[in-house]
Amino acid sequence: MPDGDDVGGGIEAAVKVVAGIKDVPAVDWDACAGTANPFLSHAFLSALEDSGSVAAEAGWLPRHLIVEDPTGRVVGAMPLYLKGHSHGEYVFDWGWADAYERAGGRYYPKLLSAVPFTPVPGPRMLVRPGIDRATVEEILAGGIIGLLERLGASSAHINFLPRAQWERLGGFGFLQRTGLQFHWSNDGYEDFDAFLAALSSRKRKAIRKERRAVAESGLTIRRLVGSDIEDRHWDAFFHFYIDTSDRKWGSPYLNRRFFALLSERLAERVLLVVAERDGTPVAGALNLIGDDTLYGRNWGCTEDYRFLHFEACYYQAIDFAIERGLAKVEAGAQGPHKLQRGYLPVETYSAHYIADPRLRDAVADFVVRERRQVLHEMAMIEADSPFRSEG
Repeated sequence: MPDGDDVGGGIEAAVKVVAGIKDVPAVDWDACAGTANPFLSHAFLSALEDSGSVAAEAGWLPRHLIVEDPTGRVVGAMPLYLKGHSHGEYVFDWGWADAYERAGGRYYPKLLSAVPFTPVPGPRMLVRPGIDRATVEEILAGGIIGLLERLGASSAHINFLPRAQWERLGGFGFLQRTGLQFHWSNDGYEDFDAFLAALSSRKRKAIRKERRAVAESGLTIRRLVGSDIEDRHWDAFFHFYIDTSDRKWGSPYLNRRFFALLSERLAERVLLVVAERDGTPVAGALNLIGDDTLYGRNWGCTEDYRFLHFEACYYQAIDFAIERGLAKVEAGAQGPHKLQRGYLPVETYSAHYIADPRLRDAVADFVVRERRQVLHEMAMIEADSPFRSEG
């Protein structure tokens, strides 16, 4: 890994590997991460590690990179994990692993730069303001490749990063992959009705019908932030989460202690939408609040109500974003059903460094074809936009 590289302005810097987020002072990590995206904060990442949700036993061994100047000041950072599987990533490489192991290779362990269990786009190469970004990003890119070679890992993957960093990593030998998510954009709407007015008549009527059905179901919908979220709400939500995890994945990624630490460390960044019947929670949706974006994360329920998922996860999120003046709602992975509810397709980006040239060549061909398919899919989806045509 590089050592003694100039990070701009005559400053020399070295890249280091740390075995846990606790080994980096929160003030230093957050100076690089900024405040816009709460998932990149020291508080969120440390809640994952301190709760044991992210640990070697879970197949996520922290190996974060930091860049220090000669005074020991952290000027760059990258969340990084040595992984023994591909669970909890949302950018799927099971086919690559299977093909490589069938050919006699060993795909695991691999390195992954991402926010565990979180398909939220955001920077992965974090740089302190006032420091030359391009140089620090180059040091971090070299650092992850150097660590890969030192550990004998098959590959390094950087998921859900911004397009600018994705393009830059292409110049360092990373293969460039794209995906698709659905995000809602706030066009300066005064209220939810103003948003509805921008939709086609058919979509507008469908959303009103769905919201009316939930309103007439006898449920009470509450939006809770910060200290409004009590332990009983977290207990209920964790029950919802476990039930959903059991049905969808077979085992949960997050434990109850994680949610306790999240509430303790990021209370004012948490929005919990709770549906209650006679004061008893029956469903909930967890969101995190960024500087200009609301991030939808987890959903669960113990009773089925028609359209409740759309109300709790999508419409309540839009309502909240309009009230707070937030620019976007990012509703997580998957989601063609989100289109008719005002969430439009956006590209997501991941970068992949493959050590073995045989696997690299095969993956390189695949991602080129996949990028074309993503663009085609986006064009098809956009042609069915729910918004009124200006023509």
